[in-house]
Amino acid sequence: MNLANKITIIRILMVPIFMVLMLVEFPYHMEAALAVFLTASLTDKLDGYIARKYNMITDFGKFMDPLADKLLVTGAFVVLIQLGRIEAWIVFVILAREFAVTGLRSLAAAQNVIIAASNYGKIKTVIQIIAIAVLVLGNYPFSLVNLPMDIIMVYAALIITVLSGLDYFGKNIRVLQNIKQ
Repeated sequence: MNLANKITIIRILMVPIFMVLMLVEFPYHMEAALAVFLTASLTDKLDGYIARKYNMITDFGKFMDPLADKLLVTGAFVVLIQLGRIEAWIVFVILAREFAVTGLRSLAAAQNVIIAASNYGKIKTVIQIIAIAVLVLGNYPFSLVNLPMDIIMVYAALIITVLSGLDYFGKNIRVLQNIKQ
């Protein structure tokens, strides 16, 4: 197993650590959880960079890297629902988009078509990470000035998530049209 794939595995292992830190109360547990979450988020860029720079791209990495991202975001949103910091319907819409795009990519792969990450998809990921970070900290420091940044970022994440899903399906409608019945 190469270095890039090891980093991906470490990112997956960070998900339950993040979730436990969110749920077990002790001084600064939210800050510790956020540090784990942001570290895991940043390792996504690191493993991709290493894989490309050192020609370590593998089928394992192509499959596990996006799965690791989805596990991290899903784990974060599920815990945030449990803590009452985000509404379940919003998380459902976000996760439904993730499953739908994953399904589209699977159909495309069966047709030997590669669907690369779009700019909308990349922006979606960044906005989701920012939204989760603000939610983890309970809207701090924005709460000090009565700015509902948590709500703003959640709805920004929801909107860009839906738009990026529509973009993927719009640009790849031929994949759906080519499904053999």
